[in-house]
Amino acid sequence: MDLNTEILPAMPGQRLARGVARALRDMGFVTVEELVPAPGLRVDLMALGPKGQVWVIECKSCRADFQADRKWQNYLPWCDRFFWAVDADFPAELLPPDSGLILADAYGAEVVRMGPETPLAGARRKAVVQGFARHAALRLQALRDPAGAISAWA
Repeated sequence: MDLNTEILPAMPGQRLARGVARALRDMGFVTVEELVPAPGLRVDLMALGPKGQVWVIECKSCRADFQADRKWQNYLPWCDRFFWAVDADFPAELLPPDSGLILADAYGAEVVRMGPETPLAGARRKAVVQGFARHAALRLQALRDPAGAISAWA
């Protein structure tokens, strides 16, 4: 296999998440995709900033994807800032104006509107950061030892 051949994520939302993750990394953030902050919730992308900031980013590939999302407000208690990530063709006027907006594609992104800051309480921040770290570590272990990782997720 040619090492210069790029394999893009299959789903449009995953492509947006990749571009957002790249842009946030340039801003000093680290990210984890599809993180579960609490039972019944799964955020598309959670970011941890250089000063401990916790951002949640929901990636929406089309109008129907946004309109079908009934859980996004449940993510607000799990972050300091909340953002929507959409591509340039998305009708951004559909998005709540009191949330952050990131324009993205598979290769990068730009924060267009900063979401309002609602700082997490200390105990919640500790739980979120520990969950983030455990999730990231389990993902790394799964890459290094796929057979051993199966039992860790069970």
